[in-house]
Formats: sequence, C-alpha cells, structure tokens
Amino acid sequence: MKTREGKVWHYLDTAATAQKPLAVIEAMSRALGEDYATVHRGVYSRSAEMTLAYEAARRRTADFLGASSENEVVFVRGATEGINLVAASWGEANIGAGDRIMLSVLEHHSNIVPWQMLAERVGAEIDVCPLTGDGLIDLDWLEANLTDKHKLVALAHVSNVLGSVLGAKRAAKAAHAVGAKLLLDGCQSAPRMRLAMNELDCDFFVFSGHKLYGPTGIGALWAREELLDAMPPWQGGGSMIDKVTFAKTTYAPPPQRFEAGTPMITEAIALHAAIDYVDAIGMERLFEHESGLAAQTREALSRINSIRLLGPERSAGIVSFVMEGVHPHDLGTILDEENVAIRAGHHCAQPLMEHLGVPATARASFGLYSDESDIEALLRGIERTQRIFG
Repeated sequence: MKTREGKVWHYLDTAATAQKPLAVIEAMSRALGEDYATVHRGVYSRSAEMTLAYEAARRRTADFLGASSENEVVFVRGATEGINLVAASWGEANIGAGDRIMLSVLEHHSNIVPWQMLAERVGAEIDVCPLTGDGLIDLDWLEANLTDKHKLVALAHVSNVLGSVLGAKRAAKAAHAVGAKLLLDGCQSAPRMRLAMNELDCDFFVFSGHKLYGPTGIGALWAREELLDAMPPWQGGGSMIDKVTFAKTTYAPPPQRFEAGTPMITEAIALHAAIDYVDAIGMERLFEHESGLAAQTREALSRINSIRLLGPERSAGIVSFVMEGVHPHDLGTILDEENVAIRAGHHCAQPLMEHLGVPATARASFGLYSDESDIEALLRGIERTQRIFG
C-alpha cells in the first residue's frame, strides 16, 4: 500500500478495520450507480434485480457462516447493533430479576455495555470470567462457576487486544449444561477463521463487515432459527411488518422482522464481494498467514528489553505490547512518521487494560495484505523511538 505521496505505507491496524480489495470497491460502485434501486418494494425490473442481489448476499453470508438457512442471518449495521438487538429482543424476553449473565475480562465494550443496560432494566446480575496467565478466557473457571441462574454467556471468539482464541465448543458445552445460551462476538474471528455454526455450537454469532474487507454500515447476526422465531421485534417500521392497522400490527417472520426500514442495500452487495474474495484465498490460509506474522513479530519484540508482550504466544494475527517509559500514543505518533500505522489506546477494552495494569497498549494487527516488510518497518520505528526516548 502507498501513502498519498507515493511512499510505502505499512498498515498494521486491520483489527480496527480492514483495507478494501478493488473487487469490493467496484461491487459497491456498481450497486450505487448503474444497478441502483430499492429492494423488496418496486415491481419494476431493476428493483427486482436489486432485490435478488440483496438476498443473494444473505445466502452467501449464510454459506460463509455455515448456517443451516439464510433465514438465520439478519443484516445489521455491525456487531454492536447485533449484540444490542439480541439484548433488547431475546434478552428482554428471557432474562429477568435474579438471573445472571456471564462475560469475560477481555470483552470489547460492545459486548459489555448492552448487557449492563439490560441488567439494569430487568434486575439481572453480571459475572466476569477471569483469564489464564497467558490471556485466554479461563474455561476451567467458567465451567466451575456457571449455575442454572445464568441465562446467557457472551464471549469474544477472538480477543481484539490479545488475539487469543476462545475454545468455543467447550464454552458452548459449559453454557448449555446449565441451560444458558452462548453468544460469540466474531468480529476478529470472521476475517481470520473458517466458521461453521453447527461446529461452534453457539446460539448467537455477530460480526462486522468492515473488518472482513467489506464496507462499514453492514454486519450480520446469526441465530438459531427457532430462537429468531420466538424473538419479538426490536425496531418498528417498514419491511418488518405483515399487516398494519391502528388496532393491531402483525409482524413478518425472521429475518425481515428484525430489519425495519430501507436496508443497507449496497453495503450487503459489497459484503458479498468481500466474502467471495476471502473465500477464494481460503480462511485456513489466511489464519496461518496472519498468525505466522504475529509469531514473527512476537519473537522479534521479545528480544527488545524495553518491550513487554501481552497475550498468548500463538494468536490470531494480533500482537499487543507496551514499551517501558513510552506511552503507546507517543509510540504510535513516531511510527506514523515512519509510515507505520498501529493502534494505540485501550481498544474499547478498558476492563482488560485494568486487568493488565496499563492505561493503554500498542497493537499491531495483520491482514491478508501484510508481509514481513511490515514487521521490519515496525521494528525500525521502535528503534527510532528508543533513540528519541533514550
């Protein structure tokens, strides 16, 4: 990748948002231009064609997730909206006073705050699963501390800070053993791992399209069909109805029940293109590529005395670290001068920062376009930072 000035740009912030392949940009451009029309409403041919393309994107997403049916896929603005949908719909209907929700120390704020809001509304309580010494969600503790009071377990499939991968099947077994449902935050796993909902055995799964090399403003909630069937609507408006009268409104079946208003038409079509792009490369190949670069980065950083590495030795393409005597924001600024883009901050995971005993971390995260030259540039920038700070 290049800067506007034509210099090589080393992008190491893919965990925040991925750069877009030309195929995705072109698909969205066509959808916004020569192909554009509304969906589900018009009787004219272009509207019908756009409706077919929009629903084809849903089928493609279902196939990518290993879903049993496209009816299990609800298009949302992103993982945040998907979690809020589950909390406001399924949560309101199934969690009450005295019930408990299990989270973990490493969750993104989007998988904490909606459950806190729900708990405050209904009188539920939240428990927090600790981590192992190397930054994994402690499944031994989880199994020992789940009770029949727990109605939901909501965990990150891959940590956006540490890159640690959850043993999802074991977490699902533990949750189901006490009658709880399992929600997985798949923002970091969807771009990096082959997914199959029946193998993961979760009940809800969310991801954001912009981390999967697609556009912003689109993501998906997958849920078991029987759960969606029983869930009440979240938002009201056009498209999600069966019949409206002033006396009574009846609602469409899922997934339409949860997609009020004009949907994100062009974004869904671009997401389809993104899924085709990564699938053509191969998800297993992507995981090995990115985790391999992360392992090389950790090995190189481990030789620098002033660097403290965080998280497990083997991660899903994400490396977080702190540099003694240098705030991550200062490091990020100096690296930017070297055309190296990292993330510096709390990564929307302040409870994890408190657990780690730091206000923030520096994070390098890799994508399908990353290579060893990005690691070399990162190391050069760190060496310059050491010289500046003495």
